[in-house]
Amino acid sequence: MSTEENIISVLSEKRTFSPHESFIKQANLNKSEYDRLILKANTDLEGFWDELAENNIFWFKKWEKVLDWNEPFSKWFVGAKTNISYNCLDRHLRNKANKTALIWIGENGEKKELTYKELFSEVCKFSNSLLKLGIKELDRVIIYMPLIPEAVVAMLACARIGAIHSVVFGGFSKEALADRINDAKARLVITADGGYRRGQVVPLKSNVDEALKKCPTIENVIVVQRVGVCHDKPLHFNVSINRGRDIFYHDLVSKESEVSEPHLLDSEHPLFTLYTSGTTGKPKGILHTTGGYILWATVTTKWIFDIKDTDVYWCTADIGWITGHTYVVYGPLSCGATVLLYEGAPNYPDWAIFWKIINENKVSVFYTAPTAIRSFMKAGDEWVKKYNLSSLRLLGSVGEPINPEAWMWYHENIGAKKCPIVDTWWQTETGGILISPLPGITVTKPGSATFPLPGIFASVVDQDGNSVGPNEGGSLVIKKPWPSMLRTIYGDDERYKKNYWSQIKGAYFAGDGARCDEDGYFWILGRVDDVIKVSGHRLSTMEIESALVSHHDVAEAAVVGYPHDIKGEAICAFVVLKSNVTARSVGDEAVPIGIASPSARNDIKLIEKLKQHVVKEIGPIAKPDQIKFTDSLPKTRSGKIMRRLLRDIASGKQTTGDTTTLEDVSVLEKLRIEEE
Repeated sequence: MSTEENIISVLSEKRTFSPHESFIKQANLNKSEYDRLILKANTDLEGFWDELAENNIFWFKKWEKVLDWNEPFSKWFVGAKTNISYNCLDRHLRNKANKTALIWIGENGEKKELTYKELFSEVCKFSNSLLKLGIKELDRVIIYMPLIPEAVVAMLACARIGAIHSVVFGGFSKEALADRINDAKARLVITADGGYRRGQVVPLKSNVDEALKKCPTIENVIVVQRVGVCHDKPLHFNVSINRGRDIFYHDLVSKESEVSEPHLLDSEHPLFTLYTSGTTGKPKGILHTTGGYILWATVTTKWIFDIKDTDVYWCTADIGWITGHTYVVYGPLSCGATVLLYEGAPNYPDWAIFWKIINENKVSVFYTAPTAIRSFMKAGDEWVKKYNLSSLRLLGSVGEPINPEAWMWYHENIGAKKCPIVDTWWQTETGGILISPLPGITVTKPGSATFPLPGIFASVVDQDGNSVGPNEGGSLVIKKPWPSMLRTIYGDDERYKKNYWSQIKGAYFAGDGARCDEDGYFWILGRVDDVIKVSGHRLSTMEIESALVSHHDVAEAAVVGYPHDIKGEAICAFVVLKSNVTARSVGDEAVPIGIASPSARNDIKLIEKLKQHVVKEIGPIAKPDQIKFTDSLPKTRSGKIMRRLLRDIASGKQTTGDTTTLEDVSVLEKLRIEEE
């Protein structure tokens, strides 16, 4: 094995975890059915998808053809008619009308529950309101709201009448909002007067007013009163109302009928666009359609989260992200689940809030991001120990690769060593999960997403499209189309073809690096542009980050490359230390160096210890040239580290590209100051 191959494989987890026998007995998908599905997909792929569509979705009219594939453009269930709102609501009214559909908890302690019948009524009233405003099929509607029940109602109401929704995360600025409105050429914005975030009010309506100065296509703004009235007591929070354009939500729906017939929509009818940031600064509008999307959202929710009628399911994502679309709203509601929504942040009013919510609401399925898990680790176990988490039976991870140490902490401290962990890989573009353990079947390895799901043909290839050997790094591709795949980039077919289908001939290019170990397990290594080439050797930033985080003093790490005259690229690690770290900086005297302490940043001994730890874990070639301590890392609002900004800082450049998705812009400014 070459040096490079050895480096790539050295962190391969040897620990394995089998599903508990009790879980296997009750799992939605068992081993014999899984084997049958794999065989069916391998021998008759269209027949496989035909069977899933027949058994999991209500169709007003059946398809004439399962797939029309003209690479890279696909049409699924050609000629079929369905409606996602009907699948999420109407079809449950016979048997689940009085079952709780949504449990909503506000950051300020409010709580509200809606049954399927009540949610159906709210969606119908709002659908009728949209129709009266003149919104019709294929019109674009922007949803810019906090995570409140009305946001879910707005999504389902648009889906009911065939309007294309585009949810813009409520943390985005007015500039980012304007860019998305203009790209979509939207007619309507649905917003709220404001939203709560860590005890502060986010002025959503004011942001809309500013954005619309640059958005000539908007005709109306619907405003939900979230902050202006709380427990029937007016607050000191006023919003301007543009008469003739702005309408309060409660006035609009108050006199509407609680019945609205769902539109019979073509399977390929556009459902939503969701914007992701590109390095060019121009956001990409990922377009998803109806039939194939709801099929895969439904099936993966059943298989991966093992949803039961008795479950309380909580995915912590905001609906402004694809995870919120597929696994907060559409997938779980299509399965008839009870879904918990929490408006606030994971650390407000303190780091115990998530565990308090799980305890009080008997949450049984919990799906969150590795960034959150590492933050909980950093905050300390004492917050977890305050509450009883015995209601949990399944845990999930989403958004980025989870390092083995975070996986083990999650397993031991949150799952009490009894809950299966489904470490899921997918993207905005894929529409749903493509690689994941199945909780009643898969033997898991901490840090591995394990195997592609039935019907998904994933592979790790070199730059020529050839499959690589075990433990060799390469690019992750999907070799056959699947129903929930993006159809295009809204208004830009050429960009769609170039970004996703021109890199590797005949395959969807995910943009992520990966490797398969000797057992066939997939290990996601992060974005391919997060690979560092040091002295001719390709090193995964994810591997080095995992090595750093495995040190007991490190809470989080981000690794980037920067130009080096001799090596080509050198390694720079930005490291967040745990809050209780101490170091011996002067002689034998213990000096406290909390994460914000200047002494930590200059602790030569600690820096050298961390460098040697990486050498021990991976090898000398992976030793960081620089380690920089920081209070926090620049992350998107979905929790992903923006490494390209760190690359600019490490290289001494001005940061470029789109930064509108940053959760906290001040983090970037602090890093710049520290470099000066």
